[in-house]
Amino acid sequence: MINIKEDEKLNVKNHSCAHLMAQAVKHLYPQAKFWVGPVIEEGFYYDIDLGDVTLTEEDLPKIEKEMKKLAKDGKRIYREEISKEEALERFKDDPYKVDLISRMDENEVTISCYTQGDFTDLCRGPHVESVKELKNFKLLKVSGAYWKGDSKNKMLQRIYGVCFDTPEELEAHLKELEEAKERDHRKIGKDLGIYMMSDLVGRGLPMYLPNGFTMWNLLENYIRDKELARGYLHVQTPPLGNVELYKTSGHWDHYQESMFPKMEVEGEEFVLRPMNCPHHMVIYGNELHSYRDLPLRIAEIARDCRYEASGALKGIERVRTFCQNDSHIFCTLEQVEQEFKGVVDLILECYKELGIENYRFELSLRDPEDKVKYHQDDKMWNEAEDMLRQVLNDLKIDYVEKIGEAAFYGPKLDVQVKPAVGNEITLSTCQLDFCLPAKFDLNYIDDKGAKITPVVIHRAIFGSIDRFIAYYLEETKGNLPTWLAPTQVTVIPVNPEYHDEYAKEVYELLKKNGVRVKLDNRNEKLGYRLRETQTSKVPYTLILGDNERDAKTISYRLFGQKDTTTVSQEEYLKLLLDEINNKSLRK
Repeated sequence: MINIKEDEKLNVKNHSCAHLMAQAVKHLYPQAKFWVGPVIEEGFYYDIDLGDVTLTEEDLPKIEKEMKKLAKDGKRIYREEISKEEALERFKDDPYKVDLISRMDENEVTISCYTQGDFTDLCRGPHVESVKELKNFKLLKVSGAYWKGDSKNKMLQRIYGVCFDTPEELEAHLKELEEAKERDHRKIGKDLGIYMMSDLVGRGLPMYLPNGFTMWNLLENYIRDKELARGYLHVQTPPLGNVELYKTSGHWDHYQESMFPKMEVEGEEFVLRPMNCPHHMVIYGNELHSYRDLPLRIAEIARDCRYEASGALKGIERVRTFCQNDSHIFCTLEQVEQEFKGVVDLILECYKELGIENYRFELSLRDPEDKVKYHQDDKMWNEAEDMLRQVLNDLKIDYVEKIGEAAFYGPKLDVQVKPAVGNEITLSTCQLDFCLPAKFDLNYIDDKGAKITPVVIHRAIFGSIDRFIAYYLEETKGNLPTWLAPTQVTVIPVNPEYHDEYAKEVYELLKKNGVRVKLDNRNEKLGYRLRETQTSKVPYTLILGDNERDAKTISYRLFGQKDTTTVSQEEYLKLLLDEINNKSLRK
């Protein structure tokens, strides 16, 4: 989907269309006063005070009709520059504009306004030349928005819209928006009972419901089993730490703005942990290590907390508490290449099994000119960056270099995944670190008896499990592989009065074999129960009537299909368990 904010031409067109919408609203609601109307990735919006009038989606066609009338009239758009004093006088009856003007930089001696016909508004611009260029638009929705984003202020009404050059481009975009709406993990998560949010608990603090926690545990067990097979050792560390821990690691200086405020208890200062590496450094330093102990791979599914502005929160994709699939590999310099290759191999193995295909690699490097963000050690940075380049080249992996995107302590490899809708996200990451081991005075004894500082590889395959669930729900539209589905099979007796006994027999057989199965023998019509299991996106629906009962067979229907297949109990159990155990993907 195109990012309208980053497309220069569409940015101007959508900004102009926001003014066209405001003009139409002013015609229909003369009492309207306007706050701001910026361009966003999906188009534009305008925040409006309509007094006692409350808009609904049903009011949007009326506003669109007035916009089309104004666009057809074809008034030119004029720019005018006035002084701050003139602006305050011109907009003196509009408290929102007065607030904007009053807060403008004192160095901004001139203020620009744009006028089209009978409508004038503050704006830096630029705009299109005439409103007749704004014919291909659509108003999308209306919602509430607090003035200045502060819940203590008045609630304004926010109208969203989008504008394109041609009707065809607009239609294509609207189809993409509809697809994005169907794939939105927030909608799917609600429909499938994956998670919930509550303002009483706190914004950005998800609570996983039984279905969601089932999915969570399956993913956690999946990646833990992969790690155990590769020699990782799992630990558990507390979700907070002493401020001195983060001062030692350097996060207090480099990352404090993303951390929750510190709290004082009995003379100690604590903070909710934003990452796990400092804890793992302390674990490594708890005992003496020989070169024979390395590589030492410490892993943890760890709860972290980071401060995210409320406007950045999005379902379980952007939250204030999340669980990282985290690991820190302590190794010698000579082992870095092999360990790094092992991480990349694990990433590719998981992606193949989970059906993740649309991804690319980015090598994130420091900006040598930035003397504040990055740990200052040119030799360390040059060696680390060259080492990662060499590994990627050896593996014949295509990648792009991103200057200034490294962590403060070292370069990293990010795997950028392109979802079915929306912008790229970073799913997996692997970072090389010469800095933190030295800060924590970590070492191992080499074969000559000398103390050597180990190298650390930070890596996360899923990133956070929360974000991965959000991504995977959107990628699959909630049509999860059978092994990952919270309910794998629904057993439905055609007529509970006559078929319930056999349905219970099949239910017990599946349950005995570890299948997550539900028996729907409610006194409801068959069609109703079939629709409900389809809405819940259960992979298999078993429909058991006279024929199945008498022949001891099973008739099953796959999600999204209308045809049924009839097999023996033994055949069905085998094909189902094979699909689950092989983690087969559903097409």
